[in-house]
Amino acid sequence: MNYIVNIGKYFQMLGQVFSKPERFKVYYTRTMNEIVTIGVNSLAIVAILSVFMGAVIALQTASNMDSPLLPKYTIGYITRSSTILEFSPTIISLILAGKVGSNIASEIGTMRVTEQIDALEIMGVNSRSFLILPKIVAAMSFFPFLIIISMGLSLLGGYASVVYSGLSSHEEFVFGIRSFFKTSDIVYALVKTVCFAFIIVSVSSYFGYFTKGGALDVGKSSTQAVVWSSIVILLANFVLTQLILL
Repeated sequence: MNYIVNIGKYFQMLGQVFSKPERFKVYYTRTMNEIVTIGVNSLAIVAILSVFMGAVIALQTASNMDSPLLPKYTIGYITRSSTILEFSPTIISLILAGKVGSNIASEIGTMRVTEQIDALEIMGVNSRSFLILPKIVAAMSFFPFLIIISMGLSLLGGYASVVYSGLSSHEEFVFGIRSFFKTSDIVYALVKTVCFAFIIVSVSSYFGYFTKGGALDVGKSSTQAVVWSSIVILLANFVLTQLILL
């Protein structure tokens, strides 16, 4: 029963989030600030994870190619496919759920327990839209750029790991990256990314907005936000894969 109530409150919150903004200039300024906070400040961790993720995928693929019937360019092909279809959009989104989601939940949760949200509502401000909508717009618009950067860095990491270790040549790896490439794979990855961005921000905002208690409860809300964001991302990943690829 509690889950049904929580889902109802979640969709009720979203209904108020997407109401017409009172002052577009204020929302524009807040959205730009959120792009920096949510997106630009996540570039470093996305870059580091992507390089090593691509390197590990390429090395594992090369080490498991025991059959002489498999051409060497298979390493590049599998690295590209794994990175674009699954690792960059899904794994990076799960990492961002931990970094961005916990930050959003703790920020809004702190505003709730310190009665800043109550103050906004007393002044006649739609607190849900004012606090959450700029975050959703910022995440859904900037996360695809993060994932595109992640894809490129993953392929560079994979290239460096196998070419400089002598497991593959430059020509073979690049040929594998280009082989059987479909633009629809990029579209699929970016569609997933936009959906995951919405999930991360909306779920985290829900737990932060409905925080009750004190500082300890803000920490609990932050943990719940990360856990539930990750669960919903995995479920959405399964559903989107069924709808788009199959």
